[in-house]
Amino acid sequence: HVQLVESGGGSVQAGGSLRLSCVDSGYLYVTYCMAWFRQAPGKEREGVAAIGSDGTTSYADSVKGRFTISKDNAKNILYLQMNSLKPEDSAMYSCAAELGSMTASSGGYCSTGISTYWGQGTQVTVS
Repeated sequence: HVQLVESGGGSVQAGGSLRLSCVDSGYLYVTYCMAWFRQAPGKEREGVAAIGSDGTTSYADSVKGRFTISKDNAKNILYLQMNSLKPEDSAMYSCAAELGSMTASSGGYCSTGISTYWGQGTQVTVS
């Protein structure tokens, strides 16, 4: 039984910061590549940031220099530090594990694995 539970979302003014957290009840963080995705109403889900079990990272061009992905393997927590937030960052943010993948690819995605395990998401609103 594995659960991914996100927290840390909320409403902030443009230029503000938030830190999202994703707690893993299993061993996904030390075994597989982990990533943050986001989806706004009427838009397709897009990759934001990814970190491999080998420590490699990747980011979407739109968030480079503003967002940082990290993880605490001992506590099974995945983080997304978001600074200099913009209204266009508003979306539902979900964490995910790419089963069978160990490495971040590019553009905020993991290298393709076997399947993707999803959390339920946390809402971020920037005004």
